[in-house]
Amino acid sequence: MKIEILGTGCAKCKALEAVVKEAVSKIGGFHQVVKVDDIMEIMKYNVVSTPALVVDGVVKSTGKLLSVDEVLEILKTF
Repeated sequence: MKIEILGTGCAKCKALEAVVKEAVSKIGGFHQVVKVDDIMEIMKYNVVSTPALVVDGVVKSTGKLLSVDEVLEILKTF
């Protein structure tokens, strides 16, 4: 599973990255976590507010800092 955190480096973007890494450590297995901070790459997803969470190419959340439990619920669907 490829998990991308879209954001230009704001505090919420960094916090979401930490939350996602914690969630991934709880579910185990191999999951690629990538931080995308290139604005041109972010625009390819048609995201207008960051941070955004993308799982396997599908935008799952934009503009808010998710909790570990919320991330776990999203990841369970994949």
